[in-house]
Amino acid sequence: MTRLPIFPALLAAVSLVGQEAPKPAGAPSAAVPTKLTLTLQGAIETSLKNNLQVEIATQARDFTRAGVLIESGVFDWKLNSGLSVTKVRDGERYQNLDGSYSLVDATIFSRALTVGTTKNFGWGGNLNLSYAPSYSSSRTNNFTSSNLSNPYPYDGSFTATYTQSLLNGFGRATTESLLLVARKNAQVADLTFRKSIIDLVASTESLYWDLVFAQRNLENKRQALDLAQKQLNENQIRVQVGTLAPIEVTSSEASVAQREQDIIAADAQLLNARDALVRALYPSTERPATIELADAPSVKPLEMNEATAEQQALANRIELKSAHLDVESKQVLERAANNRILPQLDAFASYNGNAAPQTPSEGLTAVNRDLTKGNYPGYTVGLQFSLPIQNRSARGYQAQARANRRSSELSLHDLELGITLEVRQAFRNVDASAKGVFAAEKTRIFREKDLEAEQKKFENGMSTNFLVLSKQNDLDTAKSSELQAQITYAKAVTSLEKALGHLLEARHLEVR
Repeated sequence: MTRLPIFPALLAAVSLVGQEAPKPAGAPSAAVPTKLTLTLQGAIETSLKNNLQVEIATQARDFTRAGVLIESGVFDWKLNSGLSVTKVRDGERYQNLDGSYSLVDATIFSRALTVGTTKNFGWGGNLNLSYAPSYSSSRTNNFTSSNLSNPYPYDGSFTATYTQSLLNGFGRATTESLLLVARKNAQVADLTFRKSIIDLVASTESLYWDLVFAQRNLENKRQALDLAQKQLNENQIRVQVGTLAPIEVTSSEASVAQREQDIIAADAQLLNARDALVRALYPSTERPATIELADAPSVKPLEMNEATAEQQALANRIELKSAHLDVESKQVLERAANNRILPQLDAFASYNGNAAPQTPSEGLTAVNRDLTKGNYPGYTVGLQFSLPIQNRSARGYQAQARANRRSSELSLHDLELGITLEVRQAFRNVDASAKGVFAAEKTRIFREKDLEAEQKKFENGMSTNFLVLSKQNDLDTAKSSELQAQITYAKAVTSLEKALGHLLEARHLEVR
């Protein structure tokens, strides 16, 4: 069959797959010629540019890819800060030397700032940094012999704590399990997007060949009408000259009427096939009034055997690649679930730098000097252990993860068997349909010769009008069968290339 010539770089950014922003309702679109001569290559290009399903698939892919960013956010640095201003008025009684009591009424002012950051690491660690300078002062509101004012209002601290999980939550396979799954899901989304393009190309080719059949079928029906009309005219002449009974004209007239009925049905089929193709190529309201198809199906020998076809399909099919990624995702989740069974054992180390309280004249400068030089350090190391007694939740998650992984593995094996069967059937369909094309061609040639011979016999008075009309019917059936065989072969080739997983490569398309 006629196949596409070498494509230019069809899909540059995202391979002509809907990268243009969708036009709002009523927006003007590019002009479409009223009469369009369309090759199969041109039909595929136009479909990839305009089909709304491509844009839908693009958005679905972008949505899934965003999941990687969401799961990566767990390991982002987080900045924490806080600022507080406090004013407290309080009173305190004390005993004087003479045994009487006095009241101290004071107002305490404080300002505290906290700036820190935290980060989770993929191997199961956590770092927490905190810097906290502060200011505190007090003022007495009545006379007292005690001085309650704070001569050292400035203070501060710096704390750094690192915690590392040693059992439950240890290692990237556990801590980054959701991120690993999100990355695999993004790969699956890319494959799913690619499959949507494959499905669109296959669908476009099918619609194209349907229209080829409808156009050529209408031509065949018109040729059949011409033959029937010619036979009717000749019979009318023979009746006038008295060499043919008038009843024979009735048979010819019935044959002409039947051919006209066939043309009406073929014309309706053509309009429906054209509308289906135009709808796929031009979703907007601007569509060509007529379409002429430039390509016709032709038979080419297969360049591989059945065993090679099966190997190619198992290596290339997108569904299998997606299924393998699904199994890998389930394995990641199962490892994470197995880790949850372990007890929680965390090691931690903490550094706490303090500063000596400072006078207003020194202020935060002296506080920061103490903190940066580590004049007053403090260290803490330790372990923290936790063990759920029954741990039923973790065991339940483990059982679910194991079942999901096993289910994915069985689905993968079932898919392999299904694809193998699909390839075998597609391969045999191509072989059978190719043979069918040659057989139908021979039948049509013989029917043409048979009709020609019968017409000559009729002209010489050695045959009847009924036999001639029967031979015309046989020829019309043979032409329809030949055309249907050619279209069946063209669709079978598309199905085989799709089953092998290299339809885009066969059409020289690249999806990025």
